[in-house]
Amino acid sequence: MSENNIPPNSEKEERVQKALARMGFGSRREIERLIGEDKIRINGQPAKLGDHVKAGDKVNIGNRRTVITSEVNRIRVLIYNKPEGEICTQKDEQGRKTVFQSIGKINNGRWISVGRLDINSSGLLLFTNYGELANQLMHPSSEIEREYAVRVNGEVTEEKIKNLLQGVELEDGIAKFDTITDSGGQGANHWFHVTLKEGKNREVRRLWQSQDVRVSRLTRVRYANLSLPRTLKIGRKVELSLDEVKSLFAFVNLDWPESRDDKSKELRNKARKTSVKQHLFGSSSKPKPKAGMNKAGKNQVGKSRTGLRSKPKSVQSKAKKK
Repeated sequence: MSENNIPPNSEKEERVQKALARMGFGSRREIERLIGEDKIRINGQPAKLGDHVKAGDKVNIGNRRTVITSEVNRIRVLIYNKPEGEICTQKDEQGRKTVFQSIGKINNGRWISVGRLDINSSGLLLFTNYGELANQLMHPSSEIEREYAVRVNGEVTEEKIKNLLQGVELEDGIAKFDTITDSGGQGANHWFHVTLKEGKNREVRRLWQSQDVRVSRLTRVRYANLSLPRTLKIGRKVELSLDEVKSLFAFVNLDWPESRDDKSKELRNKARKTSVKQHLFGSSSKPKPKAGMNKAGKNQVGKSRTGLRSKPKSVQSKAKKK
């Protein structure tokens, strides 16, 4: 998969709050608040509102240290089908495999995980190289809906369902499901689909546990308007198209940076020039069709290989048979 990156301009400067938000250290307002609290330093000096930074500048955010990177040339979003057994951290002291090892590195930037899934959970995990999008997707004020397929073991009564929908007291406050859909099955193989708008640690498991019901399997199947593609195998990833990324921006009410369209045009022009050269002088090999595409160039499964939806729909999946 080609990066098609334009060489970065190392001398380009941008406001410190914009740079740090882009790199995933918080929203611009949060960064401005930290500047006002004297918790950010640029090259050893206290940061002030209006300060600019460029690639290579060293910045301290509280006890964290980072180096400003060049602005990414293309906003990218990945859907990764996380398997059980992987952890959602950059490194692990115990030597366990991480999701970042599985998705690989990115040139001129870094992948930011949109939320987490615990080691025993699987399913849809989003990654982006654009910090403001990650913040918008994760911030509680955005109220982004997540959907999970859950296999439970234990008696599930109408009263317990009512409790889970109305809210129960957990160690870190009141929590609840927004919807609970019975997906069939019996005994230890009873499945439900649940939705909620929070991302607290192991919240789905703890909610069921509060009703003396044990979760034996947990898979995230949707985040915001992005559903886990049925054709995406466990441990594999797929990248959103430009139109799909723009649709995600619109879904979370985030303005699309106008400068990105200029860069996208430059990338397309570069691709056209390459195509013209191949037409005039020949090519050593024929282009290979993309995975999941037929000879006509059409997707073989549905209209969107990433499961992009304009609005969340009700769950219509059936229970898995074992």
